[in-house]
Amino acid sequence: MSNKEITVKIDGKECKSVEGEYILNVARANDIFIPAICYLTRCSPTLACRICLVEADGKRVYACNAKVKDGMEVTVTNEEILQERRAIMEVYDVNHPLQCGVCDQSGECELQNYTLELAVDSQSYAIPDTIRQNKNWSDVLHYDAGLCIVCERCVTVCKDMIGDSAIKTGPRGGEALPKEAKDTMPKDAYAMWNKLQKSIIVPSNGTDFTNCSDCGECTAVCPVGALVSRDFVYKSNAWELKRIPATCAHCSSGCQIYYETKHTSISDPTEKIYRVTNEWNYVSLCGAGRFGYDFENRVQGKDEEAFALALKAFNTAQSIKFNSAITNEEALMLQRLKEKLGVKLINHDAKAFKDFLASYSKASGKGLYGGDLKEVMKSDFVISVGASLRNDNPNARYAFNHVQKMNKGAGLYFHPVGDTLVSTFGKSVEIFTHQVGQEELALYLILDLFANKERLDDETKEYLASFHRHEKRIVKEKIMEEVSQSVTDKATGETKEVIKKVPKTIEKEIEVQINGLVEMLGGNDAFYENFEKMKSKKESFSLIIGEDLYYHPHSRNLSRLVALIEEVCDMTLVMIPPRTNSLGVAMICDLDEEESGYVIGYNEHGHFRLGSRGFSKLDIPALNQQEGTFTNINKRVVPTNAALDYHGYELNDILNALGIGMRQAIDFTPQLGRIEGFKSENFDDLPNGYTNAGEELRGYALEVVETNKEEIKVVKFDESIVINEGEIAYRCNPQRQFNDFTDRSSQINEEFGAYVSPNKAKELGEEIEVIFDQEQSFKLKVIVDDRMQGDIIAIPDYKSYQNVYGVFGRDRYKKVTIKKV
Repeated sequence: MSNKEITVKIDGKECKSVEGEYILNVARANDIFIPAICYLTRCSPTLACRICLVEADGKRVYACNAKVKDGMEVTVTNEEILQERRAIMEVYDVNHPLQCGVCDQSGECELQNYTLELAVDSQSYAIPDTIRQNKNWSDVLHYDAGLCIVCERCVTVCKDMIGDSAIKTGPRGGEALPKEAKDTMPKDAYAMWNKLQKSIIVPSNGTDFTNCSDCGECTAVCPVGALVSRDFVYKSNAWELKRIPATCAHCSSGCQIYYETKHTSISDPTEKIYRVTNEWNYVSLCGAGRFGYDFENRVQGKDEEAFALALKAFNTAQSIKFNSAITNEEALMLQRLKEKLGVKLINHDAKAFKDFLASYSKASGKGLYGGDLKEVMKSDFVISVGASLRNDNPNARYAFNHVQKMNKGAGLYFHPVGDTLVSTFGKSVEIFTHQVGQEELALYLILDLFANKERLDDETKEYLASFHRHEKRIVKEKIMEEVSQSVTDKATGETKEVIKKVPKTIEKEIEVQINGLVEMLGGNDAFYENFEKMKSKKESFSLIIGEDLYYHPHSRNLSRLVALIEEVCDMTLVMIPPRTNSLGVAMICDLDEEESGYVIGYNEHGHFRLGSRGFSKLDIPALNQQEGTFTNINKRVVPTNAALDYHGYELNDILNALGIGMRQAIDFTPQLGRIEGFKSENFDDLPNGYTNAGEELRGYALEVVETNKEEIKVVKFDESIVINEGEIAYRCNPQRQFNDFTDRSSQINEEFGAYVSPNKAKELGEEIEVIFDQEQSFKLKVIVDDRMQGDIIAIPDYKSYQNVYGVFGRDRYKKVTIKKV
């Protein structure tokens, strides 16, 4: 899409846009209604419903697929278009079950809405129905084929946004349309009906079950009741539910969500969360965000005895240990406790990130990284280093996939753990499954491939050049060789010698340029040839980095390399914070390296534990029971609201007892403005939504502060840190587990165990003991992750009481001993 601004008129209204935008998107951004069932704003058009038919400069076009031009005049509705749309809606209503009173989508069903909007009060068409079975595609997905209108939204979002491509259209087995229908029906209505009779949605793997990430985005975009969460089927009418705008409490994306609540039952007025929904036109959720919502901590009242013990513990404590599944306000309260009591603040996930950011800041002259995932999604070449995209941050994975699917882009993926999913995102994705510890080499390769070499110092240029060499190689080449052949003329019998060209394979010696970096990272000889094609005509480049770099033995040098790449390669840079609010905690809290003495655990291990799980000595509210803010990957301070009541003590009560608290926890929100980058905004003044044009109006963007920039001196790669033998454990969660909250959620069923590739599972058996060098060990069930490749085993860290962060320390990879149990 061009950035050239143009003007179009839609139903006489003058609209500003950019060249190449779809008519439908321009209309929506300008509050002009054009009906559309199949189109999703961020995905490719399918033309499945055809109801967005309009007239542009006198020609009938589909608004979802036709692009605006300067001076274009669009007519949304005339009598002919209205007749076509009405016929399409009549067709959709043919044989659609009349169960609106109990349908899970009733009250927010687009089929209902458009049937009423277009005044369909009679039926002109009929055909015998086809038996269509209900299916449970997975532990969370229920598909009612009888309700399906085959709009293909689910197929499109799964492919273009999520990257699973887990569903497709399949044969329905319906009767053929009457022959006379083609001549008597409006053209588009006939074409749509013909497709509807032939098609149904099926898992793309040929089975009855979807091999997908169970994100549930298909249920969100379904316009009818065909795709629903299994837990929500026949549980509530949409109009009974109260929508509470909030922010997802799990990964660092901080996605906008709605908790939808009502009373538990007629006899129990207690509020209950029935489901989570989202603004799916503007943001996609993962399975944790959509299905991991019932993690509240229900207590009957305030336990005064436990509170007294807690106060005694705080007055005794030398350290407070916590993780980043907290709000900014809680982080500020913990910092106030440090200042008041002189305690250490210990946070494993935020400390490594904070140190990496500080080193990056010195090298870049900026307090924060320059980009966000929205900018990544606009690029056409994306690179990922040091992040397990499928597990660490689903929205980073969605962005990587989006670049391939929607921008016809290219991508490089560097990671020691093989992942078969990432390679399916696009034909121009190159995978480097390198050895543990080679992340520096990956960054040097990026410098070599993308840097404006004139902006590099001589030392760095010489170091990059040292990896290049020339070799002579024998290659096979096909040529056309001229040969003499005898040919006899059948008519005259005369024989003649003729010259013909015949194919011949010859061997030829050529000189090739070899990049040792590509070799060392596991790339192939054809990479350079492929890379030139991948990079051709690309204009916008982005780099996503992850937790592997923050916990790397050479994290300081990596942070400098990242700053250098951002500067000399003109790349949009995004860093994935390790946990929910790691960025906020890193900015707010003065964190210490090691705990000592008497330790209070705040949702973590400690001598005295405060937590939102049952084994704590003093209960505190879960994140779906709190008001407050998070600082997300896109560097926005975003608000979240309490979906459910909490009747016990909160951290603010501890501070009040110590003389440093506020009336409410959200009274700390404007005090965040005293910290560099934050603003002094009252919580109740923070917006939490999007405009029709997709502009995010959630909270506010952090101010990126300029810092003193130091000269970037990068260090040469030290091969001694590479782990290339023995068994290796990787601290990494399964893709829908992030913290104690997801672990507590009833629909998140990924277990705590050793996640391994199918081949590794055959070698290990059913259960293993993983022994670390400190003689600490875990006995773990072996769980197959069919997307993994290689021999590295993944050990989750989402259960705080397992203290996995403590066992791994400042590493994300560890050499281990594995014993079969």
